[in-house]
Amino acid sequence: MASQSVRCNLAGRDLVIETGKLARQANAAVTIRYGETVVLVTVCFNKVPREGVDFLPLTIDYEERLYAAGKIPGGFIRREGRPSEAATLACRMTDRPIRPLLPKSWHSEIQIVTTVLSADLENDPDMLSVIGSSVVLALSEIPFDGPVGAVNVGYINGELVLNPKMAQFDESQLDLIVVSTKDKVIMVEAGAKEITEDIVLKAIKFAHEANQDIIRIQEELCGLAGKPKLPVPPEKVDTEAIAALSKAVDEKLDKILGETDKTIREQMLATMTAELVEDAGDEVAERDIAAVIDTKVKVAVRENVLGKGKRISGRSLTEIRPITCEVGLLPRTHGSGMFTRGQTQVMSITTLGSTRKEQMLDGLGLEESKRFIHHYNFPGFSTGEVRRVGSPGRREIGHGALAERALVPVLPSDEDFPYTIRLVSEVLSSSGSTSMASVCAGSLSLMDAGVPVKKAVAGIAMGLVSDDKGKFAVLTDIEGIEDFNGDMDFKIAGTSDGVTAIQMDTKLKGISLEIVEKTLSQGKDARLFILEKMSEAIGSSRPDVSKFAPRMTKIKIDQSKIGAVIGTGGKTIRSIIESTKTTIDVADDGTITIGSSDMEATQKAISIIESLTREAKIGDIYTGKVSRILNFGAMVEILPGKEGLVHISELADHRLDRVEDEVKIGDEVTVKVISIDDMGRVNLSRRALFEKDSQRSEAASDTAPSADYPFRKSSSGGSSSFRDKPRYSDRRPNRGPSRPPYKRD
Repeated sequence: MASQSVRCNLAGRDLVIETGKLARQANAAVTIRYGETVVLVTVCFNKVPREGVDFLPLTIDYEERLYAAGKIPGGFIRREGRPSEAATLACRMTDRPIRPLLPKSWHSEIQIVTTVLSADLENDPDMLSVIGSSVVLALSEIPFDGPVGAVNVGYINGELVLNPKMAQFDESQLDLIVVSTKDKVIMVEAGAKEITEDIVLKAIKFAHEANQDIIRIQEELCGLAGKPKLPVPPEKVDTEAIAALSKAVDEKLDKILGETDKTIREQMLATMTAELVEDAGDEVAERDIAAVIDTKVKVAVRENVLGKGKRISGRSLTEIRPITCEVGLLPRTHGSGMFTRGQTQVMSITTLGSTRKEQMLDGLGLEESKRFIHHYNFPGFSTGEVRRVGSPGRREIGHGALAERALVPVLPSDEDFPYTIRLVSEVLSSSGSTSMASVCAGSLSLMDAGVPVKKAVAGIAMGLVSDDKGKFAVLTDIEGIEDFNGDMDFKIAGTSDGVTAIQMDTKLKGISLEIVEKTLSQGKDARLFILEKMSEAIGSSRPDVSKFAPRMTKIKIDQSKIGAVIGTGGKTIRSIIESTKTTIDVADDGTITIGSSDMEATQKAISIIESLTREAKIGDIYTGKVSRILNFGAMVEILPGKEGLVHISELADHRLDRVEDEVKIGDEVTVKVISIDDMGRVNLSRRALFEKDSQRSEAASDTAPSADYPFRKSSSGGSSSFRDKPRYSDRRPNRGPSRPPYKRD
């Protein structure tokens, strides 16, 4: 098949989609080029459905190849390993808008693989992964209710900007990704710097309009190279089982769904299921009974909302479950906060460390490290389940990243707060939106730790129930059963002044802009209510960090002195760290950050660094050790790594034949800087201090020597044998007159 390509212009750059050139054995494959970023996206599927599955077996893989950005991977083997956090988030962002557009009755395995071939560090390959996945599904035989378009929107200098370059996001107040079909929005993902809901809504509309060109060229390419679609598999519905069980289920379901406690409600459902299975015997399979109950629960939940305006817990559509907030729960951690909303409970713990603890990033982005790290843990006991404990999955990584994104805009700058901040959210109990509970608990914990955040941040999860006639209801603070049986999960986080993060997913084939607007407005009211509750526990950050946290002190040195602080192979800085028990981080601009919970240790480290970087000045007096002996003088180390020459004529107040007659290597001597030449070489004098002491002595007494007279004495108490030798002043015409001879009794 000959290659085919289509293109459109987006934000002054061509988006080019080509098929038929690469990966021809895949069911469908395309390359997408935007600027100089190129991705290859492929789709393959098994022709035979998987036995025993009742879900859509879709797998999305996102392969970062570091050669795309001209990098060689770190580590011993110099090869890409497990997916990075950024790659995992890209997988999730591709999966979320694609999955709802595939038939739920499709049980054949589908695998979509995105491989980043070239990354220009200006155009984000993540969005190209979404577009490419849409194209390959549209071209393939798989039934697909697409295509979709995906664009990024920024808000810079008061204007909406389509697909900003990656470097522009530093100045943008908004980083919004919108995926939409021709008519509806199917996914929203955003990070923002306290932006208003009105601007968010305008940006979503702006993105939806821009997506139409992307959808148009996909339809054009399908006309050129698309394959005939396979029929949609029919839903397997056991109507006889439903009819037989409906009466028995209906009799007990109202009472069960009236129970507000999730644990008790699930136990009642399990008991009812067991009874029905026992009564049915071999006539109806247990799986069919469970399916009937799930269907009945879904219908009941939705009818209560749309027909009565009530939820199964008895709450109104905008009512939030009871909230409690606590801080300072753990005595030895740097900060802790717990947020409980209904049966959802999250405790977050803050740990502060030096900047050397920043997380290093080895990916295709511009950032090489980050100083704020949020980790989210979701153990089995949080839902009363037995589950293997291991490394975090995609869900945990995604929820942690969302909460991290929500909190970043309120963090202090590195200059104001030179710490690496690690926040860990432990989900202790789950019944709806633990990610937004992590935002709230995280905000409480940061304030408890003394991190000077600008404002508190709260999050809320909004839901949706709709019917085929266009009737809908937006739910505030959805719990687990409403999330499972509803149509949308719209998470909104922010401060009292604006939005900081958004994540919207839907099980529908998209939602209208009317629903988006209603959700943003209703979510704002909920967020402000939660912030008020949080302020009752802690209104602002504590004035100081915990006594168990390191105190960070910054000093600045000349960049040329960095080598003196670090030393050969890091020997000097390691020595300082070991002797002071501090952490020391040196930046390229000469900023040194010293961390310790003991201020005396910090001051000791500062003194050592200052001595290492101090510049010798004429007139300064130092006590140092003789490091070398030369024929014409002695070299004295006056500062770490800095030597000066004491000429033989300046070693003593008398004539010396040999330097070794006065000093030897390792002797500690006090010297004065008398000159520094154009090359920075320092000339020292010991005799200048003798003269100063002698003059002070003569002013005090004309007859008695001072007690600390520095000359060596003979055994008879007189001066040394140099008494009758000529003065150095007679041999050095550039010197001033010598001092008067020393007077003896």
